[in-house]
Amino acid sequence: MTDFRVEKDSLGEVHVPANAYYGAQTQRAVENFPVSGMRPYPAFVWSMALIKRSAAGVHKDLGLLDEQLADAIIQAGDEVLAGQWRDQFVVDPFQAGAGTSHNMNTNEVLANRANEILGYKLDDPNKPVHPNDHVNMAQSTNDTIPTAIRLGALWRVDELTASLRTLADAFYTKAQEWDGIVKSGRTHLQDAVPVRLSQEFGAYGKSLLRNVEKIEQAAEGLRRLGIGGTATGTGLNAHPEYHARMVKKISELSGLTLSESDDLFESMQSHQDAVFFSGALRTAAQDLTRIANDIRLLSSGPTTGLAEITCPTVQPGSSIMPGKVNPVLAEMLNMAMFHVMGNDTTIMLSGQAGQLELNVMMPIIAHNLFEAMHVMIGSVNAFRDKCVVGLTANQEKAEGWLAMNPILVTALNPIIGYLKGAEVAKKSLAENRPIREIVVELGYMTEAEVDDALDARKMTEGGISQ
Repeated sequence: MTDFRVEKDSLGEVHVPANAYYGAQTQRAVENFPVSGMRPYPAFVWSMALIKRSAAGVHKDLGLLDEQLADAIIQAGDEVLAGQWRDQFVVDPFQAGAGTSHNMNTNEVLANRANEILGYKLDDPNKPVHPNDHVNMAQSTNDTIPTAIRLGALWRVDELTASLRTLADAFYTKAQEWDGIVKSGRTHLQDAVPVRLSQEFGAYGKSLLRNVEKIEQAAEGLRRLGIGGTATGTGLNAHPEYHARMVKKISELSGLTLSESDDLFESMQSHQDAVFFSGALRTAAQDLTRIANDIRLLSSGPTTGLAEITCPTVQPGSSIMPGKVNPVLAEMLNMAMFHVMGNDTTIMLSGQAGQLELNVMMPIIAHNLFEAMHVMIGSVNAFRDKCVVGLTANQEKAEGWLAMNPILVTALNPIIGYLKGAEVAKKSLAENRPIREIVVELGYMTEAEVDDALDARKMTEGGISQ
């Protein structure tokens, strides 16, 4: 027995691994595009299988596809949706334009598995289910891939937003725990008026919830499906009811809330919805980067930095400096978010690269979008579980910095005025003495008045000192 079988496509014969469910066109793609060694993300495999499985059901209902063939395709599709045969999807993300290779990979796997279900061997020349005529019936790469991009993103959007929400909850938990810690605020990385540690961390939580709102808003545009446009948007070779039935069928099978496109040509030409959604991910990524940077600053030290918080010790920090511990989870989050922002740049550039009726850059839009979501979910979850949950506050350090902060004099502006306040701050810095001493020494206020006006906790609650 040989280790390959002979398959045919419109260009001729191709040697395909004997036990592979994929066929000639997939094998050509494997040989033509040995680029990255990467495989399609599960979201892409799932979404394409969902489309094919739905189409077989719709065409069976319309009487356009033999019931026995349709049922076999449906069973094969259900198997892929359940996670089977994942190793059969082998086309590199950097492939032929538009995604024809990935589309055919799906068609061939489902066709050959359907034939096997019907009792035919993979090398049987009389296999009844054909990848183009049956699995790809009334479809084109040009309408299935855009639809798959939308479905694949929607498949994980709840998981993504849940990861951000639970990270926000972790920040809120820390905020509640640390409400009694008053510390020096910092603007321009210079001393500023006091804040509570809870106010800093509560703001991190709120910013993440704002990003969840943006992601959910952007996801709404992805719910419009252009399946049924076939090659150019005209719907050639598709039943007049096909588009509406497909949207309904896909909704039923996926549990997603979906809608029909009001312009199949636009749905094929433009990828603005995917670009917009990617932009929402980029916005979240830049906010997560900012937060990770703050965690690194606040935990810097432990003896020569701010050291107002301490990150959990999860691994040694140096191969040469004994005892060194680094904020590795925050560093990881930075790198992950830089990657997400890079993915967004590729998606944006690809979105504008379409011409006339089609955007041939769809494979990289799909890959980068699914990768961005995958990386964001994994990195956010790890950052939450291994860093934020275990953060500890160094109250003595935070309050020690605050006691030396000359900008506390800002609270005295309504009493002694800005110019006298500046005089006090400069003298405090020059002589390394607390501003309380300076104000009393200069005769601007009594000790009792200063102590009341410089109540740091009250300063974090706003208002005017009298």
